[in-house]
Amino acid sequence: MGFDSSCRARLISVNTKSAGSIRTGERRKGEEEQLMGRHVVLIEDEANITEAIRFLLSREGWQVETHADGSDALEVIRAAAPDLVILDVMLPGRSGMDILRDLRAETGMEHLPVLMLTARGQARDREMAEKAGVSRFMTKPFSNAEVLTAVRDLHAQAQQG
Repeated sequence: MGFDSSCRARLISVNTKSAGSIRTGERRKGEEEQLMGRHVVLIEDEANITEAIRFLLSREGWQVETHADGSDALEVIRAAAPDLVILDVMLPGRSGMDILRDLRAETGMEHLPVLMLTARGQARDREMAEKAGVSRFMTKPFSNAEVLTAVRDLHAQAQQG
């Protein structure tokens, strides 16, 4: 029993599609490995915000490490050696502003991208953060798109410089 020409054509089509899927899968695996190299430390004491940002960034391929206490946040950041830090202004134990100032004073941390979050959108807070060396400042509530854009921009800037 032989194959007729239409059966052969379908078989070739299926094999071509399968091979394409395998190649696409391999490419995705390589992209995943590249993306998993991106590491962020999120210092935020509000659990719902922490989980939302963790979910959002994890979907984008970021490894997200979270911490909720300001008193030892600097040690957590040092130990993690992240590509980026997301830091809340108001934290239990120690303020995000103090953490940022100390971070900028440390050798090797001067240029670490820091996205600062605050519930108070006052100009004075923004000015203090800029003087302390913040990379970007964002007022809560914020959209998913705003967080993703900020993180992508900060990471891209850090890769260039």
